[in-house]
Amino acid sequence: MSHLSPALYATLLEIVPDLYVHCADPWCVIGSTAALLLGAETSAADVDILTSRADADTLTECWAPRREAAFVPAAEQRFRSHFARFRFSGVAVEVMGALELHAEDHWQAVLPGKLVLAGVNGMAVPVPSIDDQIRICESFGREKDLRRLAALHALRAPAFAVPIVSVH
Repeated sequence: MSHLSPALYATLLEIVPDLYVHCADPWCVIGSTAALLLGAETSAADVDILTSRADADTLTECWAPRREAAFVPAAEQRFRSHFARFRFSGVAVEVMGALELHAEDHWQAVLPGKLVLAGVNGMAVPVPSIDDQIRICESFGREKDLRRLAALHALRAPAFAVPIVSVH
């Protein structure tokens, strides 16, 4: 995929088979990598994986030698999950089991909504639909999420428009 950096591409090739083998519950890629996989004009520094709590535990065991135990995610007070960050040869992978967002004075589960499959070298990678990625970015409200909104909205626009000509 030409829009993926070589490092991101290599990491996806390495982790996606593991996700299919080791996750018992539905999982998906979210964040900037998910937007890129659907064709958004953005960049991605890591791969964010949304899983169940149990699957986050399983992945933490499987990928234990790669774990960055000292890493503390930003915006800790706004998000909570069964979190772990792992170093792969390409880019870092962040697993968020049972991710929740603190909004309107309570914790809310972050639900991916409708999942679509993006192809990477013959592998199907589940990501939230464009509309659900927009919803998630808006709910997160961080500067980096709001910057990604324009790229996601551009995916909803028609690739071309046929002018309507009126002849009198």
